[in-house]
Amino acid sequence: MANKGKQTPTARTSAAAKGASPSAKRRPSPAVYRRRRQVFFGALLLVIVVVIGGVVALTGALSGSPEPQAVSTSQASTAPTPGSTPTGTAAASPSPTPVCDLNLMTVAAKTDKPAYGPEEKPLLTMTITNGGTAPCEVNVGTSQMEYLLMSGSDRIFSSKDCQTGGEDLIKTIQPGKSETANFPWQRNRTLEGCASIAATPGAGGAYYTFEARLGNKASPKVAFQLN
Repeated sequence: MANKGKQTPTARTSAAAKGASPSAKRRPSPAVYRRRRQVFFGALLLVIVVVIGGVVALTGALSGSPEPQAVSTSQASTAPTPGSTPTGTAAASPSPTPVCDLNLMTVAAKTDKPAYGPEEKPLLTMTITNGGTAPCEVNVGTSQMEYLLMSGSDRIFSSKDCQTGGEDLIKTIQPGKSETANFPWQRNRTLEGCASIAATPGAGGAYYTFEARLGNKASPKVAFQLN
């Protein structure tokens, strides 16, 4: 009788094992979890890369813009449009026509001798020179000319004092060329307005200066001696 009421431990253990829930099963190790996470994130990253690549390809196809490529600048050329000058070629421009510059006209004075004897009369010469690069039309008439003689600050003679009527004379003076005009001085004195004067220039080695004038231009003064 005693044996009928006993239950062996083996029988209880087997029943407990048979009736155990799934949660009671053995859990995976941490290493297994790590491997699973790595595989999951690797697959997710691959999916993201594939999606981004597809979007970029689709955007390029829609925009129609090719990828930039290197271009050799030594071989690149641009066809000139009508009326334009090709790059690197200087446009041929006509040479500018020289224009007369009256500021480059000069006046010079000269005497035929540095000193004169008692009976000699000085020959006064005016020279007008074109120092520009273009021909110039210049009025070289007596209306513009003046032969002026001084002794220090004393005004001795002017060709305009007794001039009854000046004349215009237009001449074309080429670049580097000159026009000259001569005036023989009678060794007399004059006053403005051709007023009468009895005095005569001195002699005995006195010095005088000659200045040539043309319009508003005047020459440097030239000295000479009267004996």
